[in-house]
Amino acid sequence: MEQDTFTDVRDGRIYKTAKIGEQVWMVENLDYTVDNVVGIYYNNDPKYKECGRLYDWVEAMCVAPKGWHLPTKEEWQELIDYCGGKHLAGKKLKSKESWKNKGNGTDEFGFNALPSGYGNSSGDFSYAGKYGHWWSASEYNAKNAYFLDMCFKDNYFVYDYKDRAYLFSVRCIKN
Repeated sequence: MEQDTFTDVRDGRIYKTAKIGEQVWMVENLDYTVDNVVGIYYNNDPKYKECGRLYDWVEAMCVAPKGWHLPTKEEWQELIDYCGGKHLAGKKLKSKESWKNKGNGTDEFGFNALPSGYGNSSGDFSYAGKYGHWWSASEYNAKNAYFLDMCFKDNYFVYDYKDRAYLFSVRCIKN
């Protein structure tokens, strides 16, 4: 695993990156906003800054810095396969801390997946410490898009789909 950094020229924020297999990933959740209009912290509370901001799907599709993009379902699958498949990848990609009930991972690849929870369009937030949810660029249908899900109580890293109005984390992959 090769680790490096990337500076987002839009705001000067420095992100850690890692080459995992043939892909280069940001190994932190995106924390970019425009005038506090795009993306919000869990529970609208800056104490969750470590987890990055949560974005609805439309925002997630547009928020990646130049040279990076929101990964497709197939790009996520390549990461999952490289890290041992859906039954093992969660454990290997989870951070070594912050997951409820000692549901921490080994962070073998430096991906540092955090349990950032999620929000919805009604302003409700749930599951910080228990679940991590990351958008994919792939649509399920006209109303829903795929996301990746990780839970504190198992080692899975699996797909699901939700309404695009949900607020999930964003991880970017290099073009």
